[in-house]
Amino acid sequence: MWLKPDEILLKNAFKLWVTEDDNEYFVLQRRRGYGDGGGGLTGLLVGTLDTVLDSTSKVAPYRILHHTPDSQVYWSIACGVTKEEIVQHWEWLQQNIMRTLSVFDSSEDITSFVQGKIRGLIAEEGKTSLVLEEDPEKFREALLRFEKWFELPPKEKLVTYYSCSYWRGKVPCQGWLYLSTNFLCFYSYLLGAEVKLIISWDEIWRLEKTSNVILTESIHVLAHGEDHYFSMLMHLNETFVIMEQLADYSVKRLFDKESFQREPALSDPLQITKRGLEAHAKSEQFRTFFRLPKEENLLEVHESFLWVPFSHYNTLGKICLSENYLCFASQDGSQCHVIIPMREVINVEKSDASSRALTVCMRGKRALRFSEVRGYQLLANTIRSRCGISASPQHSASSEAIRGECQSLINHFEDNPEDVTLMVGQKDSSKAVSTEALMTVFHPQDVENLEPKMLKEKMKEQSWNIHFSEYGRGTSMFFTRKTRDLIVRGVPEALRGELWMLFSGAVNDMATHPGHYSDLVEQSLGTSTLATDEIERDLHRSLPEHPAFQSDTGISALRRVLTAYAYRNPKIGYCQAMNILTSVLLLYAKEEEAFWLLVAVCERMLPDYFNRRIIGALVDQAVFEDLIRENLPQLVEHMTDLSFFSSVSLSWFLTLFISVLPIESAVNVVDCFFYDGIKAILQLGLAVLDYNLGALISCQDDAEAVTILNKFFDSVTNKDSPLPSTVQQASVGNNDRASHLNVDISELIREAYEKYGNIRTEDVESSRKRNKLHVIQTLEDTTKQNVIRVVTQEVQFSASHLDDLYNLFKRQHFLCCYWTMKSPALLHHDPSLAYLDQYQLGFQQFSGLFSLLEPWAFCNSKSPLSLWVFRLIDENQDGLVNFKEFCYALDTLYSGSFTNKLKFLFKLHLPPAFDLPEDGVIKKSPERGRGKVDLQAYLKQWQTEILRKEETIKDIPRINQTQFIQFSKTLYNIFHGDPEEETLYRAVAHVTSLLLRMEEVGRRLQEPSSPSESTKSADAPAAAEEEEPSQEAGTDLTEMQWSFSFEQVLASLLNEPTVVRFFERPVDVHTKLGQARVAQLKLKANK
Repeated sequence: MWLKPDEILLKNAFKLWVTEDDNEYFVLQRRRGYGDGGGGLTGLLVGTLDTVLDSTSKVAPYRILHHTPDSQVYWSIACGVTKEEIVQHWEWLQQNIMRTLSVFDSSEDITSFVQGKIRGLIAEEGKTSLVLEEDPEKFREALLRFEKWFELPPKEKLVTYYSCSYWRGKVPCQGWLYLSTNFLCFYSYLLGAEVKLIISWDEIWRLEKTSNVILTESIHVLAHGEDHYFSMLMHLNETFVIMEQLADYSVKRLFDKESFQREPALSDPLQITKRGLEAHAKSEQFRTFFRLPKEENLLEVHESFLWVPFSHYNTLGKICLSENYLCFASQDGSQCHVIIPMREVINVEKSDASSRALTVCMRGKRALRFSEVRGYQLLANTIRSRCGISASPQHSASSEAIRGECQSLINHFEDNPEDVTLMVGQKDSSKAVSTEALMTVFHPQDVENLEPKMLKEKMKEQSWNIHFSEYGRGTSMFFTRKTRDLIVRGVPEALRGELWMLFSGAVNDMATHPGHYSDLVEQSLGTSTLATDEIERDLHRSLPEHPAFQSDTGISALRRVLTAYAYRNPKIGYCQAMNILTSVLLLYAKEEEAFWLLVAVCERMLPDYFNRRIIGALVDQAVFEDLIRENLPQLVEHMTDLSFFSSVSLSWFLTLFISVLPIESAVNVVDCFFYDGIKAILQLGLAVLDYNLGALISCQDDAEAVTILNKFFDSVTNKDSPLPSTVQQASVGNNDRASHLNVDISELIREAYEKYGNIRTEDVESSRKRNKLHVIQTLEDTTKQNVIRVVTQEVQFSASHLDDLYNLFKRQHFLCCYWTMKSPALLHHDPSLAYLDQYQLGFQQFSGLFSLLEPWAFCNSKSPLSLWVFRLIDENQDGLVNFKEFCYALDTLYSGSFTNKLKFLFKLHLPPAFDLPEDGVIKKSPERGRGKVDLQAYLKQWQTEILRKEETIKDIPRINQTQFIQFSKTLYNIFHGDPEEETLYRAVAHVTSLLLRMEEVGRRLQEPSSPSESTKSADAPAAAEEEEPSQEAGTDLTEMQWSFSFEQVLASLLNEPTVVRFFERPVDVHTKLGQARVAQLKLKANK
């Protein structure tokens, strides 16, 4: 590798280098302790220095120096891991540089030319691979060490590296931590003790920051049941965040493809960089905080002050700019933020140069004033360009009119800062929607009703109208602490749909996708899939007590929304609990609004909740358990196993408490959810347990605890609900009301915010990432245990060997996915399939793994035998082999009887394995997870497997001439290299000759032949006794059609004790699996 020229004053500093070759201008040196004559104390010292010190010249075993005859200064210009690499560089210098140097007159010119040439080579190399790195030269050095020490495939992308200590027991090993796209690697070499660690991100169960008496602060990694600790990091928080991002990236890409496909920024594993990960993390945090569409990315951040008209002061915060939104969030504890869609901006004015201020003018006579903005002119131009506003002095008449309107706004605002309405304005309600919210249709409010509940409802509406007049209404409304206080007290029925749309961000989705919902409804009309079948089944189970869903109006709207969403997002399709949630959305939002609210919930606010494995809900239950341990220690002391609360609370998270609370109370919870996200559900869950703490501590078993919680939920009421009694849900536990006092939902929510409102959203997100690894690995482990339970009934492998085999099989699946997004194995991977079908290998992956595990080394990479084995065990001919099929083949070759092993080899040379085209692995496996599942086909397949009779040797077809010749060749390949190779060859030749004679005798008995033909046939067995008898027999008997049965071949080989002994020789399965584990990654690297 070429290096940026670095000055070295002493040619043989510390006598650590030996000169291998030199000339007038260059010296090639070898590091002491490497190559021939290395080792000893020198080798130990040099190796230790190479690990501890951060310099390529001290790590690479070979280097090239440049010097001139009249100078004592040397320049390092190249280094190499192998002698071949450095010799290639040396020869290039000899051929391309040496002749040119003779034309220069001075040493300075020679040195300048060489340095310029080397820098040019480095720049050319770095155009593609290192262009995104902050310090390309230093990164090249680290990359060299990474490739040398770990020997991973060349495509593996190093992301970053850190100096740290790795703890082996109570002893720290100082070395280097390397974080790449797919692996966490550590290397240390101290006085002869080498420590090398390679862990793939997909194997990690837990990743967290810890501290104890010995390690003040460290990073804990749990993988394969082993704990690994890394400490003494200069930038521990930065290191941990990068590790967390890489682990999360790996999990999404390999296990959780639904969420990964929503992140195009990470689509190419070969282009992942530290800078890219940091930018992606910031964008993700930005989108989550402001509830923006997934397409938005954080582009610019500017610190500034924003004039807050309702408080009459400037609040400090940050302007965050994305492709289509301008957002501001305060940093002074006021919890104030505002979102401005670019589509609403009509102009940007730089009104005050001295205060670096700019004013953003929006439709509806609204304006926001930012001041003390560093680079305010550049920001103004950026906003103009994104809004399509021209900054040119030549304006059209309409542009001048807009500018005049904005200028009058600015002047009025500067003269009358108390005039709030001009600043934040009113909501533009010009959009017309074809349908109404179901609550409006079935329970229109009576304006003249003066009942106390209705009066209180009017008071709530008035409070919100006052809030709108002060803080604005619509997409650019200010979100403040007062907004949350109003939410906690309850949202009036008439405003619920509007506020849900605003707080969730669904209002922006709908505004930027006009007509999308109606198009989906039209396209999905009449479609028949598994999702539509499930939707039809659950339609009448959705709030069946509510009049809106006892009529065709509500049912039809629910059907359209659910079907349209299943059509839009087939990866999720339809999952249970979506019907309950959508029913409530339809009560308060118009049909199209309900659809976009469902999109916001499923794809942003509750990620991964609504899929087959409900990973998101399981992760949040783990977060909930952590919060219980932290906030309710008394409950933890009484109930050490908190998994009970996970099972009980699953419906709380999936339905946002709608399934356990009366509808009139549940909607208040939904109000809080749309404003605060999952944090509101976690807080309420803690408040419910806290409220029932005494009863839960005194209960004797889980059933009693469930009864306590059910009675509590039955007692929750909403005393302020204006809904008629026909709509309000009757409590199941009316008979037990005496023992349980009524609890008002508003009081319960207020208590949840007071006691647990200090839970930070950032901490929840961090806990989600930490627990997601454990949840997914637990699901993966469950899959493995179920697969092994099925397979162990049909093979003789022990449980531990099957466990090792499964890990090898799964890793082989991932090895073809690490460096590409287009691998067939990754495309076919679907966690919603049956356990056995989740991980399958295509032919290329199977061939690599089978060559490592098969007992006789007869399937090399170029041999067609791997293809024949693959075809034989691929029973359903879909071009993929599952773990059960793979184990069956290995079990036969490892533990099968002589007869079964021979039968397996025999069938390799029969259809369908043998007579297909050489390039033809059957490729007819459909894309999985889509369309309607044919349950009858599954039942027929299951019935066929049950009724299938065990195959006998009489059922095996006869083998013809061509197939038998290849069968003989296969036996020769198997025996090659065995100590008894010659004896085995003679045995096969004898059996071949015997079988041909037997065939000839059979022919004579059936059809009399002429003497000449008999003589010709008799010559063939003699030829069969040569070194390659089967080939010559095939040549001589091409005109004759003969075949053998398996019984004949078996009987003949049973008479050869050497052959029988060879096939009955036991295989050391444990050693074979250990060798495969070591060689698996190296095999991929060599390829």
